[in-house]
Amino acid sequence: MLEIHHFTYGWVTPVVAYIMSVIGCLLGLRCTVRARSGEGRRGWLIAAAVAIGGTGVWVMHFVAMLGFSIHGANIRYNVPITLLSAAIAIAVVWAGLWIVASTRWGGWELLAGGTVTGLGVSAMHYAGMYAMNSDAAIDYSPGLVALSVVIGVVASIVALWFTLNINRILATVGAALIMGVAVCGMHYTGMASMSAHQMDNPTPPSGVIPFQLLAPLMVSVTMVTLILVIHVGLTEVDEASRVAEPARPEPAQHDPWSLRSSSIARTDNSMAPGARSASSGFGAVKQDYRQVPQYPTPHQQPEPYYPSQPPLYAPERPGAYPQGGLGMPPAGPSPS
Repeated sequence: MLEIHHFTYGWVTPVVAYIMSVIGCLLGLRCTVRARSGEGRRGWLIAAAVAIGGTGVWVMHFVAMLGFSIHGANIRYNVPITLLSAAIAIAVVWAGLWIVASTRWGGWELLAGGTVTGLGVSAMHYAGMYAMNSDAAIDYSPGLVALSVVIGVVASIVALWFTLNINRILATVGAALIMGVAVCGMHYTGMASMSAHQMDNPTPPSGVIPFQLLAPLMVSVTMVTLILVIHVGLTEVDEASRVAEPARPEPAQHDPWSLRSSSIARTDNSMAPGARSASSGFGAVKQDYRQVPQYPTPHQQPEPYYPSQPPLYAPERPGAYPQGGLGMPPAGPSPS
């Protein structure tokens, strides 16, 4: 049995693969949020499938495969099958998103979409491994293969649930981190099921070396990712600009000549016009005389009236004051 290395270049390839998976899942989740808004739904679902299936799953797989090597054997990749695996990843993610977005499954949309997506992602994974040609005989452990498929289905159900329920940006980031862990876990579980043996009469494998596949892969994925980032970012800014400003309370209206405090002015403004009492001086409020006066009943005595201030002008008239009163003018003939 030949020795297999999954981390030939250390932690560089798994860390970069995880970062690419998180970025793809993050962009895909933001695209699904836009799809739920109702504007350009089909286009946003396609963009989400490209982001999750292309960047989040397929790119993660082949970036991690750059660190895979078999001691004493050569590895080459079949380009058509590799590209076919990318198409499978995007197609199955789109199918899962379309299923959960419809209502034709009687409440089983999430389970059906997650199963289709999980099986499709697993098919993409093993199609990518089938695209790997080597001069060593490669076998797979059925138990670990089945475990990787189960992980793929469960991860797909969780991912589709996130696409239906996540809206806020911080929750989207957390969901993308979880989805990245699930995708990497499925990949390395499937890779752990491999074993290599020396062949009796090995022949040189056909295809391209991993680094020949890396340059066009990284350039194309970087361009697609940048386009999606710019597009999603612009729509985020456009949506934020459409949010209506909150209604501001109008300032309390009061008499500009009044020296009362604003709290008293607000209290007076909240009262009905007929309930306002008349005041003297500037800013006096007219009393509504249309109200029916409330006379006391016979068994009640009216309250005495004590003016708060003397009248502003009171001319002297005969008989206006009692005679002999203190400080009152003496009785006499009226002035002519």
